[in-house]
Amino acid sequence: MKSLFNKKLPPIVGLDIGTRQIKAVWLEQSKDGFVLQGYACEPITKIAFSEREIKDYESVSIALKKIRKVLKTKLKQANVAVAGTSVISKIVYMDPDQSDYELENQIEIEADSLIPYPLDEVYLDFEEMGPSATHTGKVNVLLTAAHKDLVDSRLLLAREANFEPKIVDMENYAIGNALDFFYPNEDPEKAVCCVNIGASLLQICVVKNGDVIYTKEHAFGLNNLIDDISAIHMVERETAERQLLDGTLTSNWIEDTLPIFAANLQQNINRALQMYMSTLHAERPNSILLSGGAATIAPLVDILNQDLGLEVSCFNPFSKMTINPKLDAARLEKIAPQLAIAAGLASRSFTPWHM
Repeated sequence: MKSLFNKKLPPIVGLDIGTRQIKAVWLEQSKDGFVLQGYACEPITKIAFSEREIKDYESVSIALKKIRKVLKTKLKQANVAVAGTSVISKIVYMDPDQSDYELENQIEIEADSLIPYPLDEVYLDFEEMGPSATHTGKVNVLLTAAHKDLVDSRLLLAREANFEPKIVDMENYAIGNALDFFYPNEDPEKAVCCVNIGASLLQICVVKNGDVIYTKEHAFGLNNLIDDISAIHMVERETAERQLLDGTLTSNWIEDTLPIFAANLQQNINRALQMYMSTLHAERPNSILLSGGAATIAPLVDILNQDLGLEVSCFNPFSKMTINPKLDAARLEKIAPQLAIAAGLASRSFTPWHM
């Protein structure tokens, strides 16, 4: 139970370094709840990533420095996140009551069989989650590993923009934190399913009783829509992306291009839900929350609501918050679902954490 009367911890900026845009959220606590003090969303002007690996440092650095300027804060502490195929998260089962040293040795043995890289090329972290419901006499331990290049590149660029990274999280768990803190779920026993659709990834995160019970990434995102627009309207890809972001595409794109992407997206969402249902032997959700860039395209949300066979609503993590009156509330309303990961990263400043 998160108490608003606990000792306040210093705020930390949530910094979501995506492959096409960088998003940032600055939150604080008050006696009445949470306050959004600042947010920023800046495009990366060039194709700076290959998969999730940064190739063009300058483009990302420029966007980060713009973020720093837009936020208008002296805060330096920031949390970042990683995702992609070189990030691994898995529950492993260990004997209880081991010392940290014993547990660490066992984790390294376990990790060596799970991680397709030499252990000296990855950062490892683990956290004991409590008794296992499926393995008698064992405890669940969450093992997370990420390739050092993936982590170090983000730390380097954040520091160049005068941020001081404190936590490196996983994007899926940042979504889970955003749901746990900022989604008003009246029935904690009911699983909440969020599908985050960014530029290159479709990420599914399911939360129940405040715990992330399932996460999975699928290689599909808005890059596919931009490719469709570029091909059908015979414009350069960069032009198609800029016009989509600016809202300056010709109106007929909704009729001639969007349905193609929507049909492919439905297939990918159904496939993601099927994997979740098969893995946990769960029932199909009757509703999902949508976040990420796809959730800001209103006609797309309408199509999904009509054709997906379940209720689709957009996740606005700031809907119950106090908003700093100096902020552009109209723009925030439009892009709020894109800021879910950044909001989840910023929420880490509301609970104690360890290095």
